[in-house]
Amino acid sequence: MSKSSRLARVVTLTSLGLCCALTMTAPAEAGLGGSPMTPPAGASTSSRVVQGSSAVSRAASTASSASLSQSAPASYTVRETTFGSGTVVHEYVSSAGTVFGIAWQGPQMPDLADLLGSYFPQYVAAEQAARAALGRRGVSAVTQDTLVVRSGGHMGAFAGVAWLPQALPAGVSGQDIQ
Repeated sequence: MSKSSRLARVVTLTSLGLCCALTMTAPAEAGLGGSPMTPPAGASTSSRVVQGSSAVSRAASTASSASLSQSAPASYTVRETTFGSGTVVHEYVSSAGTVFGIAWQGPQMPDLADLLGSYFPQYVAAEQAARAALGRRGVSAVTQDTLVVRSGGHMGAFAGVAWLPQALPAGVSGQDIQ
């Protein structure tokens, strides 16, 4: 068997394994760039509104309301969903109701097809290209102009983040997605 056919086989089997693993969790029906997820049965949710950074809050105490409205970061909501498995998903939702970032952590990998929504095919294509070119395994890292995804872990301990750089509200960076 040639080296290129072995690599193609490894990429195909890895992708198939990822798809099988993703279908083992309950669907969350969410989508990055869309509406927040509808929590599956047995999940609990909570929300909190974030009004920008503490540096902006300190500056706000000395600034006039006219200048504050022009320079302060937009508020957004962080919606936390805890699945029955113990996996926790944080959705970062803009004031317009659109999910611009997602973070997850827990013993089971959430269904990335649901969480990434219409961006999932872009993620899969980037991952397959990276694995084919670099033979990379383990931590998943996709950095593009329209999508950033970092995912990794091992059985019983998975974590990751995903965000849309073009959709981040003013004053919010990728490091804020946790």
